[in-house]
Amino acid sequence: MPRTAEQNEVLRNETRQAVETAAVRVFARHGFAASSIRQIADEAGLSIGSIYRHYASKEELFDELLEQASAGLEAAAAQLASGGDPRDLIRGFTRAYVSDLTRPNGAGEFFMVINQGFTTDTPVGTAIRLAATQQTLWRTFAALVHRGQLDGQFAEGDPAQMTGYYFAMLSGLTTLRLALRDELAEPDIDLILRTLTGGIKG
Repeated sequence: MPRTAEQNEVLRNETRQAVETAAVRVFARHGFAASSIRQIADEAGLSIGSIYRHYASKEELFDELLEQASAGLEAAAAQLASGGDPRDLIRGFTRAYVSDLTRPNGAGEFFMVINQGFTTDTPVGTAIRLAATQQTLWRTFAALVHRGQLDGQFAEGDPAQMTGYYFAMLSGLTTLRLALRDELAEPDIDLILRTLTGGIKG
């Protein structure tokens, strides 16, 4: 009995998801330049032809991941700009990041791929494409830190520098997670937030 249109659509979506998940893992391990469609197909347990039915090239597949990353950065910036309590908003952002990082859903690998895009600009133009949404997130975060400083929630200091240190810590934890896997204890949110709070309690 032939599949219905709805069943075909479900199958297409499942295949695309499997390809994207495999691509993230392969790109995270080898970097974009050293990765191949063959490696991604092997990781996904699919034929190369199955991948090419959905993506014309490795670059097109990476572009899709890039769009997802940009959308995620935009959503995070919008949440941080929602006007709530600065410490609560940043704690919530940190908790969500740590939760994603420690779950076996590929989030750590995805974060690593995006970091590679920022730092290596591979494929060429990736860093520029991500820059606008990254800058929006960082400026929003720094403004929130400044607002929290005015309320006595965060320690004194340059909000932009504090933002940089905070995200550098998240980036380092991502690298450790991929290297150590389950040997890395779940990051302590309060320890991460001490980058911003110093000795301030609450």
